[in-house]
Amino acid sequence: MESEPEFKYKQCIIIRNDVKMSCGKRCAQAGHAAIGAYEKSSPTLKKAWLSEGQKKVVLKVNDQRALFEIKTLAETAGIAAVLIQDAGMTEIPPGTITALGLGPAKSEDLDKITGSLSLL
Repeated sequence: MESEPEFKYKQCIIIRNDVKMSCGKRCAQAGHAAIGAYEKSSPTLKKAWLSEGQKKVVLKVNDQRALFEIKTLAETAGIAAVLIQDAGMTEIPPGTITALGLGPAKSEDLDKITGSLSLL
């Protein structure tokens, strides 16, 4: 029996649970967060993460304040972090902060910051 692959790197995408969005809208915001965080990451981390399969974990928080707190913790730890602000063209008001993208970074470093969050 094949063993599960071990991922040393990952991205964490965190979605606000208090903003009412359709499933498709949440997916779009997660995509924006993944790309935004990737673009801010170092070339070395990008290469390592890409080479092992681009693991992503999508998590949720209860409010905007929690997103800002996690972003601050990540940046203090040297992890690429990007907040996503919606343009307001469809379901939610313009300027609404919907998501946070972190990494790619070492899984163990992200777990220190996001380990208590629930999966979306």
